[in-house]
Formats: sequence, C-alpha cells, structure tokens
Amino acid sequence: MSGDRDAGMGADRDERERPARVFTPDFLTELFRNPLDPGYADAAARRRENPPPAWRTRSARTVTVVVLLLLGFLLAVAYRQTLEDEPGRSQARSGLVAQIKERESATDQLSARADQLREEVSRERDAALSGSAAARLRDLEAGTGVGRVRGDGVVVRLADAPGNADAVTGAGAGPPRVLYSDLQGVANALWGAGAEAIAINGQRLTATSTIRSAGEAILVDFRPVTGPYEVSAIGPGSMKRRFEQSRNAALMREVAEKTGLSFGVREADDLTLPAAPEPQLRYAEPPASPSPSPSGDRSASPGSSDSGTSPSPSGGGR
Repeated sequence: MSGDRDAGMGADRDERERPARVFTPDFLTELFRNPLDPGYADAAARRRENPPPAWRTRSARTVTVVVLLLLGFLLAVAYRQTLEDEPGRSQARSGLVAQIKERESATDQLSARADQLREEVSRERDAALSGSAAARLRDLEAGTGVGRVRGDGVVVRLADAPGNADAVTGAGAGPPRVLYSDLQGVANALWGAGAEAIAINGQRLTATSTIRSAGEAILVDFRPVTGPYEVSAIGPGSMKRRFEQSRNAALMREVAEKTGLSFGVREADDLTLPAAPEPQLRYAEPPASPSPSPSGDRSASPGSSDSGTSPSPSGGGR
C-alpha cells in the first residue's frame, strides 16, 4: 500500500511540476480582441505617472481653439461667397440653356425650310428635264445620299446599358455607353452587307459623312444624336443575314452579353430615309502656270546664268 501511495504522490508531483499548456489565439482573433496597440497603453501609463505641466496643457487647448475658430471663419466666408455667386451662375446657366434651345429650334426650322425648297427644286427640275434624264438624276441622288429613298431594309438598334454593376464582384462592369466607334462599325458592316442607303437617327450618311464624339455626345455630320440609336439601312433581302454573320455583329453581341448594352437587329418594311444636306465639296486646283519670260531677258536664254556669264565647260575657264 505504501508503494502505491508513493507512486500516486510521485504522479501528483510530476503534474504540478509540468507547465500548463497555453493555447495562443490566432492572429485575427487576437486582433479583434485587442485592437489597440500595446504602445498606446504604455504611453498613457507614462503620461499618468508624469503628467505634463499645466501651462503646456493650457497652451495646447488655446492653440486648438484658435485653429478651430479660424477654420470655422474660413468655412463661413466660403459658404457665404458660394451663396452670393450662386444666383449669377444659375442665371448664366439658364441663359445658355435658353440660347441652346433657341438655336436648336432655329436650326430645325431652317432644315425644314431647306427640305421644302429642295423638293420644289426637284419638281421644277423634273419638269424641265426629259423622263430618262430625270430618272437617271434621281438614281444618282439616291446613290450619293442627297435624295430621299424608300424601300425595305434592316434596322439595328443600340442603347446604353443600365448602370447596375455589382459593387462586390464587379459583374456588369465595362463601358455601359454606346460609343461612336460602335456606330461606325455597324454602319461599315451594313455597307459591306449590301446596304444601298443608311441613316442614323434620321441623319443620312454619304461618302463624306463623319461619325465622331465630342465629350459624351455623338455627332453624325456635326449634328448630335442621342440614344437609343437606330441605324436604318435599305438594301437587298439577304442584307440582314449577311450583317448578322459579320465580325462586327459578333463583336457587338459579345459586348452586349458582357456589359448589358442593348443590341438588336430586325427587318423593316417600307423604310423612308431622308436626304442628306447639300455637301460642301472641296477640291484641289492646279497652280497657275508661270507667265513666259520676255525674249529679251538674258536669264531665260539657254545656257545663261544669273550673273550673265556663260558657264565654262568642264568647270575651268583657263
């Protein structure tokens, strides 16, 4: 029995002498449990043991109050200045908006008047020309874009994507707006598919048309167009199939799937495309030929030089 007691006492002694196991928490648990760095606690303890002089505390408080008063004064002055300038900015903005609307209205009226005059000129011209000549002229106008055309074709519709990108995953991110290059690609693909006439939102395209951007606006022949954009084309019955098989159509479908941009193609019957404005053609002219020199001018005679001396053969005069 004594041996068993001695063995039990030895086991208890070994357990007391053995160090207790310490479970160290992982980094994130320790970070959330003790977010404050130990150095801050040490600095606060030293500050309690050796407090700064009273005059230093009062000076710091005084400086803080002065700085806050200065910042408040500056903010109040800036706010007052903003309020005083706001009526002037609002008035200037309203004036610019009114001028823009007035100019747009005047432009629309002039465009309508120009269309009426163009139709009158066409009627007078057809009456003056013979039937075959008038028909040939109308065909040329339709081909160049300066004449109104009508027929069956295709309408390609593009619209901006809604701004609903996921803030966490980023799904739906990308260019959600229709770019001018998209309209350029669609128009070129329609030309390649056999289109005979194309218009973008009622703006007829010609050989000298331009599609470009100015800031966030898209200009077609320097006239702004807004979404949704409809590219209307008149052409053969196979145009829709050939356009959908084009590389540009495949690219636009891929962009629409990734960004949410709207892209659709449909056939349309009895389309009417307006005439384009009269183009301002620029062409080069050969320079005017120099006037012939008088016969008595020695500088114009063969073999003469500017100094009036004959050049010596082989470069030597001796």
